Amino acid sequence: SRFETCWPVLMKDSHGVIIVFNPELPSHLKELEMWYSCFVQQQPLLDSQCLLVAHHKPGSAGDTENLSLGLPLNKLKLIHSNLEDDPEDVRMEFMKYFRSIITLINESREKEEMSIIS
Repeated sequence: SRFETCWPVLMKDSHGVIIVFNPELPSHLKELEMWYSCFVQQQPLLDSQCLLVAHHKPGSAGDTENLSLGLPLNKLKLIHSNLEDDPEDVRMEFMKYFRSIITLINESREKEEMSIIS
């Protein structure tokens, strides 16, 4: 991709990765592993620092709600979103995700401070 040269800048000091994709596009499903590999595994970030968002376009066909992803993607938190449904569930999931990232940041900061003190 022509943006690959920017990736190191995007990844620098990142604490979390949200990957949004269209579950109806086979190309998106194929690319998911590449995004996961580049942005999560190579950093390295924990799987809990990654959130997958399967975004459904209005009027989209197919039963993609029962999306089954293979390893290693099936270990990641996956939420479904679309613009027609009540967005409250998605908002709640985002809040949970952001809270978990903030907790991780605080814990690693405390560890650093303790190592400096000791």
